[in-house]
Amino acid sequence: MSRRSRSSRPRTQGRAADGSPALVTLGGLLLSLALAACGSAVSSEAEPDRPALPPVEGVFDYQLGGTADQLADGTPIDVVARDATASPLNGAYNICYVNGFQTQPGADWSDRAAALLHDESGAVVRDPDWPDEIVLDPSTASARETILDVIEPVIEGCAEDGFDAVEIDNLDTWTRFPTISQDGAFALARAYVTVAHESGLAIAQKNAAEAAPTAHDDLGFDFAVVEECGAFAECAAYTDVYGPHVLQIEYPDSLAEAGLSFGQVCSDPARAPLTILRDRDLVEQGDATYVFDDCER
Repeated sequence: MSRRSRSSRPRTQGRAADGSPALVTLGGLLLSLALAACGSAVSSEAEPDRPALPPVEGVFDYQLGGTADQLADGTPIDVVARDATASPLNGAYNICYVNGFQTQPGADWSDRAAALLHDESGAVVRDPDWPDEIVLDPSTASARETILDVIEPVIEGCAEDGFDAVEIDNLDTWTRFPTISQDGAFALARAYVTVAHESGLAIAQKNAAEAAPTAHDDLGFDFAVVEECGAFAECAAYTDVYGPHVLQIEYPDSLAEAGLSFGQVCSDPARAPLTILRDRDLVEQGDATYVFDDCER
């Protein structure tokens, strides 16, 4: 059973429903160029010919369900993850969310059926937690090429819009759907790493603790964005590999199920330097269910 958690949020990634790039207006292009030039903070840990990594100090927020330029109490944000359809936050290190191993809700993949996972009856396989998303099957080279035709422009669009990095969600589908080839999934992940780096972006491993050594050492992921590693006692699987370059998100419900408080997570020596507590649906500030806390507050 998957321990992965993803909020209910719009994730159209700036594409038309058929997966083709959305039209860009001249004003939007000029805004993207301006953001790319000065909109994002750059980590001091950048190496020559390597994208900058997120800062390991400051304030982190995970804003996939709604954006804000600062925390509710007015505190500036230093590192933020946002959907690919959102604009980067001026002055922060910006991470672009991309769903790389499942389809976007409403996307039409009928002409790319060979890249979708099918069950024994021939029906497409949907994520049981997100039934509006069909699982991609990167097991063959031709399927990976088809998937890249859709996702590569999204990653490149993140760079054009001024993001500093990209996180690719659902890397773990090969652990949840046994007919997916692990080698194929890793080959697709490696291709995403190449596209990100060639676009000047760092790239984050998203969840899949068991894959961390391979993801970093062999596939080339630069840092990790992880959900609920405190609740599942697996933070060391990431921090042992990526060191301080891990961004950690916990949720109240899974902590309660694990019998843990957020304070106990913050006391864990294996936790990430930037660890936050967010509401499950990552709602906007002002919503009655909004939750935010971090280990430095």
